[in-house]
Amino acid sequence: MSEATRASTLGERDLQALLLESKTQVPSWRPDAVSRRRLIDRARTSGARVACVTAPAGYGKSTLLAEWAASEGRSVAWVSLERTDDDPAALLPAIAAACSPFSPVVASVAADMRGAGDGALGRSAPLLAAALASTSTDFVLFIDDLHLAGSTACQDALEVILARVPAGSQVVLAGRREPSLVARLRTEGAAWEVTADDLSLDAAAARRVFETAGAPPVAADDLARIVSRCEGWPTGLFLCALVARAGGDATAVTGDERYLADYLYRECLSRLPENTQAFLRRSSVLDQFSPDACNAVLQIGDARAQLREIEAANLFLVPMDRNRTWFRFHALFREFLLTELERSEGAEAAADLHRRAATWHEEQGAPAIAVEHLLQARETERAAALVADLGLEMYGQGQVTTVRRWLEELGDDVLLANPALVVSMTWIAVLLGDVRLGEKWAALLDAIEASALPADHRVPFSSARAMVRAAMCPEGYRAVVADAAYALEHEPASSPWRDQALHLWGSALQLDGDLAASRPVFEEAVEVASAMRNPDTVILSEPELALLAIDDGQWGRAALHAQRGVDAIVASHMEGYPTTALALAVAARVAVHSGDREQGERLLARGMRARVGCTHLLPYLAVRARIQLAKAHVALGDRSAAFHLLAECDELQRKRPGLGAAGRQLEEFRGALSAEPATAGTVPLTPAELRLLPYLQTHLTIAEIGRRLFVSRNTVSSQLSSIYRKLAVTTRGAAVERAIALGLLGG
Repeated sequence: MSEATRASTLGERDLQALLLESKTQVPSWRPDAVSRRRLIDRARTSGARVACVTAPAGYGKSTLLAEWAASEGRSVAWVSLERTDDDPAALLPAIAAACSPFSPVVASVAADMRGAGDGALGRSAPLLAAALASTSTDFVLFIDDLHLAGSTACQDALEVILARVPAGSQVVLAGRREPSLVARLRTEGAAWEVTADDLSLDAAAARRVFETAGAPPVAADDLARIVSRCEGWPTGLFLCALVARAGGDATAVTGDERYLADYLYRECLSRLPENTQAFLRRSSVLDQFSPDACNAVLQIGDARAQLREIEAANLFLVPMDRNRTWFRFHALFREFLLTELERSEGAEAAADLHRRAATWHEEQGAPAIAVEHLLQARETERAAALVADLGLEMYGQGQVTTVRRWLEELGDDVLLANPALVVSMTWIAVLLGDVRLGEKWAALLDAIEASALPADHRVPFSSARAMVRAAMCPEGYRAVVADAAYALEHEPASSPWRDQALHLWGSALQLDGDLAASRPVFEEAVEVASAMRNPDTVILSEPELALLAIDDGQWGRAALHAQRGVDAIVASHMEGYPTTALALAVAARVAVHSGDREQGERLLARGMRARVGCTHLLPYLAVRARIQLAKAHVALGDRSAAFHLLAECDELQRKRPGLGAAGRQLEEFRGALSAEPATAGTVPLTPAELRLLPYLQTHLTIAEIGRRLFVSRNTVSSQLSSIYRKLAVTTRGAAVERAIALGLLGG
């Protein structure tokens, strides 16, 4: 976890919370606007659970949605998306926040919308879908600017939600491009579509636009020519009205849509005072803005007055909250302003504004938005340093898709020049169990010459690399002991990584067979991690203390430690993360021992799902978690599942031999298990099958699923057949239902 995260404190609502709230506010609809009531009524009464409004910028998509929301008798939820929402871990919380006011069920799961990697598809999305499906009131969920969340991860998660929209409710999607999932909904007859042709205005509607804008009367023939030249494009007609209002000739405009927009915007802009033009250009670098943000970024003191004047002049300014303190520009107008900024003031002026915007957002506690501005400013070194600091925090929030997008934009040369970023990215891949990326980043990390770094960076980097190596155990347990000892020596009490160094040292002592010495180390790790509010170390260390208590026959003490581990998982919303597998497995054993079989089975199902990411990148954790899962299965009378888990351990040891005491514990358990007569039992889904399982909720083809998972079509087919056999089903739908019942999907 990043130093910034560990140092954060709980206090008044931060900028991130305010921005989320602004995105879920239903925008007001102006009654003097051209009404789309006919289109709305047809979509509302179509019986389709999804309405999709697709058109280029400026066709009034958002206005249509706002009118629909204003006239809707059902409960209404609204989400306006931005480029930072192109991540399931951002998209799903926004949807949950929007729906929580009318659905207590959704409100109860809103905090659980984090999900790293496939966790969003396997847990968060079905959890939210089930909550929406059980909502007692009919609702309409509006999602505006969906094209800004076009990644496959977001589209897959959204498809899971759309599949469970209850009868009587609807989801309305609006964007510039047709979402890939709409084609599949269309074949089912589940989608009602509104296109640019439907949104184009005729002469009667154009006259209403001119009247509303305060333009002088226009002759019928002239208006017909304007409508023809604009091809019914609503924004073009409104711009023509503004030109006419200012005394210009609205019939003289020509050109295709893009050039027409630029021409008309420039006509409107040129008639404004210079200070207003400058304000509009410069504030366009901000996706959303408040007077305080504008004052800081533009280095002025009268932003509030400027915004009032711009809003009064009807210049494409959209209020984002009821208090009218946060705003955004209409998308196409903002695109024009950004182009105009570089044309009139130069690229360096635009970059300087982005740099100041990054500084302001970082100071206000919104570092992820700061990264976006730094990337726009091409401040790659500063952006890389911030991404390195944010990496593990974003991992904890499940926003791995965002981090990976940042890395692509930074490029390999920048990444390799920043050792701290390589450390952070290696940790993320390792903690997610992403073998392909984990091995790539670990190799890059090993290749860095610490001696070539500035003197004051060498020891911190060497300590950080030692902790990664201690966790990955690439050279056997003796190297783990050496690496962990180095890290413990060089991470002082003031270090934000002290708790992690303590946990790794405790693990090294256990691998070396010194269980007694590990106990006070794990206890200190929990104490330090709790003070730093770092749940990872608590989640990893409490089950170790529980196991030491079990070895001493102190099941009561073990229960306390096991519960603390589970409580930390719940409090930090880390469900499904690989680092939770051991805690859940130990808690399952304790529950069964205490006679609570039902609770034991629930915890075991959660632990089995979490083991998916426990790969050879974290070998001794992966082996120890599986041993405890196997023991929980045995306690429940299922020795067959235990043998399958041991087979997984054998595969892990083939890739990472030399696990010291962990290997000996495996053999001791195998011997005890083999001494008993064989009995029938379950065959658990393998980690590979569990990775595939969430995609069965979608309409993706076998080939498409293979591309998502980087495996062949034949591999997917084979794994799918195995899933059907193990779950005793014959269809995808039945497999999903059975998986939900078993706790392998959703809650």
